[in-house]
Amino acid sequence: MPSITHRGRPIEILLVEDSEGDAELTLDTLREGRIHNRVHWVEDGEEALAFLRRDGRHAAAPRPDLILLDLEMPRMGGLEALAEIKSNPAWKRIPVVIMTSSNDEKNILGAYSQHANCYVTKPIDIEEFIAAVRGIEEFWLSVVRLPAA
Repeated sequence: MPSITHRGRPIEILLVEDSEGDAELTLDTLREGRIHNRVHWVEDGEEALAFLRRDGRHAAAPRPDLILLDLEMPRMGGLEALAEIKSNPAWKRIPVVIMTSSNDEKNILGAYSQHANCYVTKPIDIEEFIAAVRGIEEFWLSVVRLPAA
């Protein structure tokens, strides 16, 4: 089966995750999917904003089609980064999927109040985690039509 692309090019995904284990599992799962994608991994909200601004080592960074954003991170957490992303006219249409281990209702409400497009709680079990990432891939990269840059 041919891989699906976005307007003739790979889907650009920005993964913002401080846990190396969760990041590697997410990267591996997305690599194995049927959607042709390129995943760019940064470890916190500050680096995510630098990526979006194309600052420093991110000067050649592509505009992501989708952002997978953790909440609990050092330096700048996910809610703060989300607020920056959604308040910037150049970035606010980029879909942001919160992918976190937090079930805290305050975080869920905060994420949707900052215009998150989706809130997914990361399961502890590895098989469930892989299924959650595949579900995100299937919905956001196969079903939903993403906005043009």
